[in-house]
Amino acid sequence: MKPFLKWPGGKRWLTNKYAHLFPRKFNTYIEPFLGSGSVFFHLAPNKALLGDTNQELIATYSGLRHDPMVVEDALLMHELNHCEAYYYSVRDSRPRASHMKAARFIYLNRTCFNGIYRVNLNGGFNVPKGSKTEVIFEDDDFEKASRALRRARICISDFESLVDTGGPNDFIFADPPYTVRHNSNAFIKYNERLFSWNDQVRLADALARARDRGSQVLATNANHDAVRSLYKKRSFSLSSISRFSSISADSLRRDQFEELIVLS
Repeated sequence: MKPFLKWPGGKRWLTNKYAHLFPRKFNTYIEPFLGSGSVFFHLAPNKALLGDTNQELIATYSGLRHDPMVVEDALLMHELNHCEAYYYSVRDSRPRASHMKAARFIYLNRTCFNGIYRVNLNGGFNVPKGSKTEVIFEDDDFEKASRALRRARICISDFESLVDTGGPNDFIFADPPYTVRHNSNAFIKYNERLFSWNDQVRLADALARARDRGSQVLATNANHDAVRSLYKKRSFSLSSISRFSSISADSLRRDQFEELIVLS
């Protein structure tokens, strides 16, 4: 099952090319940085705990889980009305109904520039309209996505409390913003709250504790010496893989780069 959202740093490439890295058997699947949920939808686990600090993202998953067909109807309405003025009116809107929140988020995700998620200091989505006009895709299956989400608990949460729930033979997949020591990069600019180096350390410690409790861990991160050292000191297995990034607004800056794979 493919994800219905495009997300900066999304891991669809990981599920397509490196699915052998995922364990075949586990109890609860835990994903503390949900984003587009590529790995969750790929695995379609029977039991899952999904979380993120992005309230609009979590509201979208919750709305789709409860009312997939109503969300799809709202998306059809967005598609029929789509134009520049309509896009910005929806971007500025603040719907209250859960299905309309979900439809707004998905509509903006599919029609904004390059599928980027970016907010201003007040947390308002501020990406301009892109060139794409299609809102409903031929291979959309919102009902199937809803069934998968009904087997999960979805919550707004800091990553540490979610990782700390991991027990023996649970599987934790962590894909944090790629912050490195004394530096920043494109990924952290898409959030109103920066993911700091202290957060990186806190995540590494939480994953190490979960591993020591018997959880299976797979994490992705920037292949940077500071990050490698962070996990090497905690006795994780490390490897790197190369992938193409299409996130940059400048097509000349889209290129292959290395990602770090952290395994328990």
